[in-house]
Amino acid sequence: MADAAGDLVRAAAAGETARVRAALAAGAPVDARAGRRRTALLLATIGDHVEAARVLIDAGADVNAKDDQQDSPYLYAGAEGRNAILMMTLARGADLKSTNRYGGTALIPAAHHGHPETVRILLATKIDVNHVNRLGWTALLEAVILGDGSKTYQEIVRLLLEGRADPDIADRDGVSPLAHAQRRGYGEIAALIRAAGGR
Repeated sequence: MADAAGDLVRAAAAGETARVRAALAAGAPVDARAGRRRTALLLATIGDHVEAARVLIDAGADVNAKDDQQDSPYLYAGAEGRNAILMMTLARGADLKSTNRYGGTALIPAAHHGHPETVRILLATKIDVNHVNRLGWTALLEAVILGDGSKTYQEIVRLLLEGRADPDIADRDGVSPLAHAQRRGYGEIAALIRAAGGR
């Protein structure tokens, strides 16, 4: 069993789907963990090994199981734009209220890391678009503050605002998304926020 568990996590990390199936058939626990308490499914997600992830999820892998830095397959897929795996985790009970080590939902790093399609997928769920993380930032604030003002981030800001992001939730210093956009010279983003009623 121990050997099968070790083989499972190694196979998942390498995206070797046939070996994943074989390890499961040999009795490996589907949520076997490797270093940093990463499950086989999280390792497959990190590597964007979609078919290996599918086999694990179909076998009942926990899409919400967190490692030692509070990443789960669902949260990691959302943060890093692993959209095929993200969709599978959502279909298998992803906890929309779960948060990463910064106290943010999956939507916040998806916006920060510049993944508009991921943002679109998450906004189609009941995720809280106005959740504030431990830094005092919403997804909208992160898209403005940590983005680069490019068309990608303009699209993310548009999606968030259409998804009912509150344009007036300011950071801990009272600086609004509009003010941040203006300070950075992001004219297109500032215009989007202004059009949504932001001040």
